[in-house]
Amino acid sequence: MASSIEGPHRGRPRAPSPGDRRSAVPARCRGRLPMPVLALLMAVLLTGCAATTGSTAGESSPTAAVPETIIPMSAAPPAAGAPDNTASGKTAAGNAAPGTGVPGTESTAQGRTDAGAYPDTPAPLGNLGPRTLALIPGNARQVVVVTGRDRDANRSEAVLYRRTASGWKAGMSWPAHNALNGWTDDHLAGDLRSPIGVFTLSDAGGLLPDPGTLLPYDESPEFSIDGTGFRGEPLAGSFDYVVAIDYNRVPGTSPLDRTRPLGTDRGGGIWLHVDHDGPTQGCVSLEEQHMRQLLLVLDPEQHPVIVMGDAGSLSR
Repeated sequence: MASSIEGPHRGRPRAPSPGDRRSAVPARCRGRLPMPVLALLMAVLLTGCAATTGSTAGESSPTAAVPETIIPMSAAPPAAGAPDNTASGKTAAGNAAPGTGVPGTESTAQGRTDAGAYPDTPAPLGNLGPRTLALIPGNARQVVVVTGRDRDANRSEAVLYRRTASGWKAGMSWPAHNALNGWTDDHLAGDLRSPIGVFTLSDAGGLLPDPGTLLPYDESPEFSIDGTGFRGEPLAGSFDYVVAIDYNRVPGTSPLDRTRPLGTDRGGGIWLHVDHDGPTQGCVSLEEQHMRQLLLVLDPEQHPVIVMGDAGSLSR
């Protein structure tokens, strides 16, 4: 019997040869077969058809779609550069969740594993671009990355990174404020923008006593401040703790030092200080508990620096 997938044999019929006619005569002359033998032959024929056209008809029908063989990706991941044949076409190795391997074949068109399903592996130091990375000193082992939401935004995020034997590792992260008008590559006094760049962190101080930082710390009543900020918020306590950002200043001096190597028109007094729940004039501010954490972890022997700016500028 022909396979049901291939279909019945439809070759052209041929006329019987004389030999065929001769061989057929003796068979007719023998008479009918005995009933037991005839019944046995019928049973064999019926059993063979059932085995071919029975419960597997849905898979073996000539008009039915042949199902693809699905191999779990965890057992046999596609070769590098090979096309993906999943329903979504998006389960590439680059979209795997960290530590979980490549997503399995349970993904469907309704629940596809595209680039948004799993976070990509972060670039070193918070998606900094090559130009920004090149500005970080080679001996720096601690980096505070402050990333603004956009060029004109005054809210940002600070993340502390440390260099390890296997590369940079992200540590504590904190919400932050920056200058009222956002960020600039060319900071000038009074522009109400924070300077974009990479700056060393050398000195600390504040109105409150040293919390235990390893940085040189200047406790002074000159860190007192009053008045209100841009949103009417009180400024008192903003300088309880500060870390001087070495923009247009002399490292190794108190944050209160007013020496401006680039000239007074280029501004100065850019600090990390306690947040007053509003934008600053040019500094970066963190909540008081986060300023204490930062002061306790910064170590001059690790040559700490701050990388600061809006996300687009830092990605250059």
